[in-house]
Amino acid sequence: MAAKYDVDEYYLEQVLIPDDSDEEYKYEEVTVEDELSVTQGEEDLETAVKAFRDRLDATECATQRVASAKLPVSRIPEVVDDFLRNYLVKMGLERTLDCFQTEWFEMLQKGLLKTDHTELVPDAYTHNQLLDNELKNVQRERDGYKQVAFVAGETIVKLQRERDFHRMQHKRVLQEKNRLIEDLRKLKKHHASYEPALRQLNEKYQTALKQKMLVSLERDRAVSQVQNIDSSLRISHSSPGTQTMTTVGEKIQKKIPPCDIAKHPKDSEFPASTRVNPYLPQIKTLSSLNTKSSNFSLSKSFKAHTMAVSFLALHPRKMIVASSSDDQLWRLWGIPNGEMVMTAEGHTDWLSSCSFHPSGGLLGTTSGDTTVKIWDFAQGRCVLSLEGHIHATWGCSFHSGGDFVASCSMDNTAKVWDLNSERCRCTLRGHVDSVNSIYFLPYSNILLTCSADKTLSLWDARAGLCAQTFYGHKHSCNHATFNGMGDTIASCDSFGVVKLWDVRNVSAMVTMDTGPHPSNQVAFSPTGRMLAVASNDGFVKMVEIASLHVSSLKGHEDAVQSVIFDHKGEYLLSAGSDGAILVWAQQ
Repeated sequence: MAAKYDVDEYYLEQVLIPDDSDEEYKYEEVTVEDELSVTQGEEDLETAVKAFRDRLDATECATQRVASAKLPVSRIPEVVDDFLRNYLVKMGLERTLDCFQTEWFEMLQKGLLKTDHTELVPDAYTHNQLLDNELKNVQRERDGYKQVAFVAGETIVKLQRERDFHRMQHKRVLQEKNRLIEDLRKLKKHHASYEPALRQLNEKYQTALKQKMLVSLERDRAVSQVQNIDSSLRISHSSPGTQTMTTVGEKIQKKIPPCDIAKHPKDSEFPASTRVNPYLPQIKTLSSLNTKSSNFSLSKSFKAHTMAVSFLALHPRKMIVASSSDDQLWRLWGIPNGEMVMTAEGHTDWLSSCSFHPSGGLLGTTSGDTTVKIWDFAQGRCVLSLEGHIHATWGCSFHSGGDFVASCSMDNTAKVWDLNSERCRCTLRGHVDSVNSIYFLPYSNILLTCSADKTLSLWDARAGLCAQTFYGHKHSCNHATFNGMGDTIASCDSFGVVKLWDVRNVSAMVTMDTGPHPSNQVAFSPTGRMLAVASNDGFVKMVEIASLHVSSLKGHEDAVQSVIFDHKGEYLLSAGSDGAILVWAQQ
C-alpha cells in the first residue's frame, strides 16, 4: 500500500503541555472540511490517515469516472503483501495475520525490509484461480442442467405419446359423432315419413280394441243370463229339504237388523247366507288332478307403468289382468303375452288397488284421493265415484252378487257401498288403526279385513258387526285373503311373518318367517297347495303349504307389491315398484 500511494510513515510522540503555559496566546482557528472531519473520541493517526486516503480514493474515483467514458479500466496487479493479507483474512487466520502485520511493520520501520524486492502477484496465477472456481461452478451447473434436460426429455416423450393418443381418440370421436348425426338425420326423415301412417294405424287399433271389448262384454252378459236361467230352473226343481233350508236362511236374514236403518228406494238386498260356492267341486277336482310340479320360471316381463305398480286383479273368466299404479293410471293386460287392452285415468292421486266386478264388465279402483271409483268398460269411463272416507282408501272388493262393493281406508274404517242406490249402506268400525285390506268371501256375506293394529276381523256385511277377531301378529298386518275352499286365511305383516288361520277354530295353524323385509301381499293358488308372498326385498316367496318349504323367485329390480295366480294355477303374475309385471309359468 505504501508503494502504491508513496506516503511517508508518521509517528505520534507524547507531548506534555505544562499548566503554566501562556494562556494569553491566541491560537488560530483551523477550519476542517466536513469530508475530512473525524468523529470525536477517535482522533488517532490511523483514523486520520484513513480519512485522508478515503479522500484520495474519492478523488481518484471521480477522475476515473470522468476518464472511463473514453478509456477502458485496466486491472492493477495485486502486491504480494496485500495478497497474503487478503488470503489470511479469507481463510480466517486472524492470529497469523496479527503476527504477520507486527513483524512486517517492525522490519519496515527498522529498515530491514527491502520493499524493492516485493513483487507483484502474477496476473496469471490470480486469473487461474478465478478460472478454476468458475470452472467448478460451471461443471456443477452443467451436471444439474444435464439431469433437468434428461427429465425434461422423458416428459416430452411421454407428453408426445399422450398427445398422439388423444389426437387419435379425438379423430375417432369426431368420426363417430358425424356418423351418428347423419344416422339421426336419416332416422328423423324416416320417422317423419311414417308418422301419418302410424297415427292412422293407432286409431284403427283403438277402434278394434273397443269393438272387441264390447263384443266380449255382450257375450259374457248373454252367458251370465243363461247361467242365471239354468240356476233358477234347478232351484225350482230342487228337493223339499233344500227349499226348507232356503226358507230358514231367509228367516234368519230377516231377523238380522239392517246395517243402515234409513231405507232408500233403490237399495239392494243382500242374498241369503246359505248359498254354496258353485266352484267348490271344480276346485276340488283341480286340486286332485293337478300333479304338476310347483316350480315356476320367468316366462314374460314387460314394463306396465312408469311408476310403481301397487296391485293386480284377475278377470273372473278371462286371461286379463288389471293393474293400478302410482302414476294415477289403471290398465288392462292380456296374459300371458302382455299386450295392453285398455287404459284410463281419473283419480287425482296414486292408485292403491283395483278389483273386477263379478260380471267382468266393471272395475273398482281405490286411491289416495279418498274415493272409490267404478269404471264401465263398455262406456270407457268412470260411471260412479263413491265419496265418504276421510283418508286414503287402500282396497276394495265386490260382493259375488254384484250389487255391493266394500272398501277399506286409512281412517280406521271399512264401508259397504250399494251400487244401485250409490250410497254407503254401513260403516264397519272396530279397528284402531289403518285398515289395509278387505276381501269378500265368495258367495257369502262375510268380509275379511286386516289392519295396522295387528289384528284380522271377520264381519257380517248385512249387519255391519264384527263376528270374529284373530290375534297373533306382532306387527302391522298388510294383507289377508281366503283360500278357494274358504276354510283357511293367509295373512302377512310388515316384518315378513306369514300366518295361516283356521276359520272354524279362529286360531293360527302355521307361522312362517319370510322376513326381515315386509311382506306386501299373499295369494293362494287355485288348488290351495301353494302360497305366493310379495316381499319388499324384490323376491316372490313361494310356500308349499303341505311341507312349509319356502323358495324364492328373483326377477324384480325393486320391492314386489302384488302377486296373483291365474284361474288354473298355470301362471303366477307379480308386479313391483319397478313398474314391471312379470309372468311366471309353471314348469
